[in-house]
Order: sequence, then C-alpha cells, then structure tokens
Amino acid sequence: METRLLGRTGRSVGVVGLGCWQLGADWGSVTEEAALSVLEAAVDSGVTFLDTADVYGDGRSEKLIGTFLRSRGPDHGITVATKMGRRADPHTAEAYTLSWFRAWTDRSRENLGVDTLDLVQLHCPPTEVFRRESTYDALDVLVDEGRIASYGVSVETVDEALEAIVRPHVATVQIILNVFRRKPLEQVLPLAVQEGVGIIARVPLASGLLSGKYDEDTQFAADDHRSYNRAGEAFDVGETFAGVPFEVGVAAAREVASLTPEGWTTAQLALRWIIDQPGVSVVIPGARSAAQAVGNAAAASLAPVDEETLGGLRGIYDGRIRQHVHARW
Repeated sequence: METRLLGRTGRSVGVVGLGCWQLGADWGSVTEEAALSVLEAAVDSGVTFLDTADVYGDGRSEKLIGTFLRSRGPDHGITVATKMGRRADPHTAEAYTLSWFRAWTDRSRENLGVDTLDLVQLHCPPTEVFRRESTYDALDVLVDEGRIASYGVSVETVDEALEAIVRPHVATVQIILNVFRRKPLEQVLPLAVQEGVGIIARVPLASGLLSGKYDEDTQFAADDHRSYNRAGEAFDVGETFAGVPFEVGVAAAREVASLTPEGWTTAQLALRWIIDQPGVSVVIPGARSAAQAVGNAAAASLAPVDEETLGGLRGIYDGRIRQHVHARW
C-alpha cells in the first residue's frame, strides 16, 4: 500500500487506515471475535494506521486493539491514534485541563497496553478549547512527560481546523471529508499542506451511504447512531450520514453508484476520491466485517479517479448535497 507522512508525527502510514468506532459501540453489536477478525484482515491488507477513542464502547475499542497488537508482537509497525475529551461529564471547555489530560491518557495507555501513545487527538471539544494557549501548553507537557509521542485534534468545523493547523506542535487534524462533505478542500487541505500538518479523513463513506447499499426503507438497530442521532440527539449530527438527510443521501448515493467504474465498488470510488485529494495523509473507513476491511484497503491500489467521473461527483454535490451541508460546518 502507498504510504504517506502523517504530518508532524514523523511517521509514515498506509493511505487507507481503519476507523475503529464500530469495534466499540454505536454501530450495532460487534463480537470480540468479529472485531479481531476485522483488525487482522485490515492489517494483512496493508493497513498500518488504526484510529480509535477512549469513549468507543467506554474503552472497548482500545482494549480490543491492545489485544490485537500483542498478538502481532512488538515489531507490528502499526500506528494507533486515540482521542480524549468526550469522557468529560458535563462536556464543557472547563474539562480540558492538564490534570484531566493526564487521567484520560493514563487510562488509554492502560487500555492499549503501551507506555507512550503514538498520537492523541482532542475529541471534537467545544470551539473555545482550540483558541486557548493553555490547551496546547498542556498537550506539550504530555509529550515532555512521555505519555504521548504526538498530538492532534479532531474537529467538526472548517474554522476549528484552521485554528488548530497554525499551532506549531499540532501534528494532525482529523476532519469529515467525503464526496458529500467537500468544504475542507477550499482552505483546510491547502493550509495543512503549507504547514506540514497531516489530514486524517473521517466519515469517508457518510456512515455507509456511499456504499450504495441503502434505500429509503433501510432500518438500523436501535443501538446504532444511524437510528438515534439523525437529528443530532446524542452528538453533532454531522457525524451521522455526514449531516445529509437520509433520504437525500440515499438518492444522491444512487447517482454516485451510477458513476462507479467497472470492477470497482461504490465505496472504493468514494475512498479513492479522498485519497486523490492533495493534503490527505490517511482515510479511515470503518468496517464491521473482514470482507469490508479488505475491500476498503483495496481502494489504495486503484487508479486515480478520471476527470469525467470527478465532474459527475461535483455535479451531484452541487445539485443535491451542498444546500444541506456546506454552510453548516
């Protein structure tokens, strides 16, 4: 698999990683056996970057990754990024302090079974947190103490990303980027290239919409965020179907599917589009089965998307999606 530098971490990672939210919770039930098979299939397909968070299953995702890493031995060559901050209750800017950072990272170190975390990202905190010098001072202390090797941020909005990128020690920015969420192409990716900050593209398949497998009658389990967060009841609505109303997204995804080159899946087209964007370090699709993980990783070996298809994708966005998302994030 092609590798790219992960911003200021100094690490190189495969361009397709694995998002591990599904292995913890909020996507319906995934057994430990299934989770470990997904991890194995992804890594055996060339994935070297795993993205998780301390709140995914209240640590379950981190613990499963820790178990997997031990099974691969000390020279596994895998970079693990986790996140912190969403354990705060209430989730307010006041919780983002050095003492809490230490507590959260110590828990993640224990869950993952490591002394030093490869990369820790602030997990979509209140916007005020990005503006405080004290936030970055505290993160620098964690690096100095050896708790973490590098730090980055996970953001909801373009403005939050732009605020973080210019900070001198921010290694990466994780942001929603897909054919239904194109706004980061305008300013975020060019500035990241200029500053040497890595871009981690999340929600690349718009919560599965861009697999092309759903229709207006598709039902999701009650414990799946695609059921309970469609209006942002639990967290930012942009995390569910990329903020696109479900029926609108289903119709648009059909049009995307019609553009899929022969021999590709619609999901692979969506992933390849992201890989082709200048400034993207790694894209992190999730997977609930080994077959999905293998198919996602295969997008890295496909040819760049041709100009005609790019034009078609742009037209779908402008005609169906832009009005619902572009001004919001």
